[in-house]
Amino acid sequence: MTSPFPASAGPIRILVVEDEEPIQVLVQHNLEAAGFRVEVAGDAETALDRMAEEPPHLAILDWMLPGMSGLDLCRHMRGEGAYRHIPVIMLTAKGEEEHRVRGLEMGADDYLPKPFSPRELAARVTNLLRRSYPELQEEVLTAGALRLYPAQHRVLYGDREIHLGPTEFRLLQFLMAHPGQVFERGQLLDRLWGPYAEVEERTVDVHIRRLRQALDPVAPRDLVQTVRGAGYRFNAS
Repeated sequence: MTSPFPASAGPIRILVVEDEEPIQVLVQHNLEAAGFRVEVAGDAETALDRMAEEPPHLAILDWMLPGMSGLDLCRHMRGEGAYRHIPVIMLTAKGEEEHRVRGLEMGADDYLPKPFSPRELAARVTNLLRRSYPELQEEVLTAGALRLYPAQHRVLYGDREIHLGPTEFRLLQFLMAHPGQVFERGQLLDRLWGPYAEVEERTVDVHIRRLRQALDPVAPRDLVQTVRGAGYRFNAS
């Protein structure tokens, strides 16, 4: 199977930190079949060495590891600047709500208890990568004279370039991908910052305002519409 991301994005690297060999083999086989490049580490210390050599796009951490636990490894990554941005999926036999919450509090982005479906794991990996790295997607989005190039992080209206910050770019990309659909502030927070981010809903209003300020000088003023009492939508007509 080919990668769900364009060839121009290069190999998407997944680091699996798991000490049980049968699970290592299962996860590695299924993710490689899904088009990813997979490296495996049996403990946190080896994982940190691998990350130092070449940071992965995403890490899958088993909760229970010899030495430093997967939970502590996740906490270490979130406190280390070089690894802070790497998305993390916790993979563990601990399925109780308390353990899920602890993992998320330590900075994990998603959680999958054992036993798990390899197909579901691959789907979660793909979805988390798309949310974390929108620049990996190559499909050009268009609406009239407005064009957004994800892989190049460029926005053009006609022949004029519109300069956007990273959050405004992701916001416009998401809205353009769902023309006419109304999204509440909470939905936009979940899609752009993740469902567990501690971000106020009014933050969305700030970035909508910045996006409009960048678009308004060159593009129609009603591209990003406010739907009173409901949220925001992209007007592609």
